[in-house]
Amino acid sequence: MKKVWLLGFGFFSISITWSLYNAFVPFFLEKYVNSVALISFMMTIDNYFALFLQPWIGNRSDRTVSRYGRRMPYLLIGMPLAAVLTMLIPYHSGLFTLLLFMMLMNLAMSLYRSPTVALMPDITPEPQRTKANGLVNFMGGIGSILAFGAGSMLYDANPALPFLVAGLITLLCLLIVARFIREDRDGVNTDTVRSGLQEQQRNAVVPQLKPARISLLKQLDRTTFWLLAAIFFWFVAYQGVETLFTLYGKHHLGLSEKAASFSLTFFSLAFVAFAIPSGWLGGRFGKKKMIITGVIGLTAVFALVGFAENLLMLRGLLLTGGIFWACININSYPYVVATGTEESIGTRTGMYYLVSSLAAISSPPVLGLLIDLTDYSVLFYAAAGSMAVALLCLFMMDGQRTVTAERAD
Repeated sequence: MKKVWLLGFGFFSISITWSLYNAFVPFFLEKYVNSVALISFMMTIDNYFALFLQPWIGNRSDRTVSRYGRRMPYLLIGMPLAAVLTMLIPYHSGLFTLLLFMMLMNLAMSLYRSPTVALMPDITPEPQRTKANGLVNFMGGIGSILAFGAGSMLYDANPALPFLVAGLITLLCLLIVARFIREDRDGVNTDTVRSGLQEQQRNAVVPQLKPARISLLKQLDRTTFWLLAAIFFWFVAYQGVETLFTLYGKHHLGLSEKAASFSLTFFSLAFVAFAIPSGWLGGRFGKKKMIITGVIGLTAVFALVGFAENLLMLRGLLLTGGIFWACININSYPYVVATGTEESIGTRTGMYYLVSSLAAISSPPVLGLLIDLTDYSVLFYAAAGSMAVALLCLFMMDGQRTVTAERAD
């Protein structure tokens, strides 16, 4: 667990960067663009890169052989580039340079996100992965709290400060992870993966110098397909709300930019507080049961936000929503990994981010267009509907494969 805590710094840097990006970049774009739908589309640039790059990089990292391991080379390249480009975003000179910095920063982030996430199951025995995912997401949640809490105060003082601090934190986190995590020493599945790759090579018609390619399509059994579909729909809800909430708070509730971004701290605070208990409960009662509980609860919370008449009620609902989001988010990634083999961890990580990226691409523009056609009140009702569809997908999963995946705990 000590290694998992140290790996959590990688999640911490990812979380703080994305949270700041989603909270404050819309305000930069608002200076040049009037349409909420167009702003939302521009905010999905990162997911277009993730859509193509993350599955490929996750798959490639499964087959990477280097002195630094399978995953670490991608961190050593991507994290410094992302740090520098994050710091450049507030120094744009117009819409073109803003979009350029956004695209390059998102490209750099796509280089190391899947390998960073795949390191968790690499260094964690299967029965402990829900707990480990709770720990690393606890670290990620701390990053979100700092982004929305301290970040809002830094932004109020100088809009460039949050991005400068996020870049420096990313570099510091890289030093910590690279210093203390050694894949050849800390990997619990090294022998299993090596024997699996050797078996693939023995069965190959022509001997291979590199491990055999893992097919994405062959990973899509019924359980995996419907699980990924559920992940898509709950990320449609979550990503739309996260991306558009600051504008919702400003224009629908009449909050200041600082108050709107600070309100998201309550969601992140609850997520952090319940991240570790959610992982324990997933191991104790089953990942699927915890996910279903979270989906039902978050559906109700999103539906009720539309009736929030004051800031206290809004923040109370966000606090409750963060607990249910922990039930979903902490248990879903280990569930995806548990339905595959140890050799396919990176590939299935890429699949996980493929569907979440598809959701993030489609959700903000569609919800933004609905807002343009109606008003901001439609945001949370649409999110609640998407969560309900995710619940239906969970009930479509293969019961036998679900039992098998749960037995891993």
